[in-house]
Amino acid sequence: MSGLLSKYVMPGGEVELKAIERGRKQADARERKSHRSQVLGVLSEDRVEIAMPIEEGKLILLPMDGEYDVYFYGDNVVYQCNARVVDRYKHNGRYVLVMDLTSNLRNYQRREYYRFSCALEMDSRQLGEEEEISIAAQEELLPGLPLKSSVIVDISGGGLRFVAYYAYEVNSLILCKYHLTVEGREKEYRLVGKVLAVNELSHKPGVFDHRVQYVNVDPQDREEIIQYIFDEARKTHRKTVR
Repeated sequence: MSGLLSKYVMPGGEVELKAIERGRKQADARERKSHRSQVLGVLSEDRVEIAMPIEEGKLILLPMDGEYDVYFYGDNVVYQCNARVVDRYKHNGRYVLVMDLTSNLRNYQRREYYRFSCALEMDSRQLGEEEEISIAAQEELLPGLPLKSSVIVDISGGGLRFVAYYAYEVNSLILCKYHLTVEGREKEYRLVGKVLAVNELSHKPGVFDHRVQYVNVDPQDREEIIQYIFDEARKTHRKTVR
C-alpha cells in the first residue's frame, strides 16, 4: 500500500466515513450519508483502528466487510482512501472498527466540499436582474435592500444549506449574509450563491431546505470559511470524545 498512513494519520485525528454501495450508481460524495469518528491507532501501513461512530448518543454499528470512502482530517489538509471493515470489537469500554485500506492514501484537494453541521443565523435576499449583470462584471451589489432571516444548517467552502419559512426559486441568485469567528476574530461575510435545490421538509410543513453553491467567491473568503470549519470540527470532536 502507500506507506503514508503512519506519516500523515495520527491517533486522535478526525475521520469521516462514507459508504460505497457496489452494484448501484454511486452518488456524489457530497450527497452520501457520512459518519464522523476518531482514529484510535495505526496498526500498519494498510490497517487502522477507528472508534465506532456515535450519533445523537447512539452507537452506529457499521457492518463487517462494509466498504467506505475514508477521509482523514489534519491541519488544513485532508487525505482520502478506500477501506473495508475487517474486524469489530470492544476494548476498554470503547467499540473499535479495524479497517484495511483498499486504495492508496492521497491528498484530497477538494477541501471546500467538507460540510460542517451547524446552526448559524443568516440573512438573505434574491438578486435583481441588474445585480446579476453586476455579479458577472464583478461589481458591487445594491446596498440597503431588505433581507429575510434563515438558519444555516451546514456549511462548506463551496456553499451552504439553510432552512427558512419561505422558498427561493431553483437557479436564482441570492445574497447570503452571515458572521463567522475565525482565529478569534468575527467577520461578516456577504457572498452570492446560486440555489441548486429547494425542498419542503416533510416533518415541518412550511419550512424549506435550500442548497446553495457560492458564485464568484473571493479565494480569501473561501480559505477563511474552510479554516472556520476545521477549527469548529476539532472543537466538536474534542467535546465528543471526552
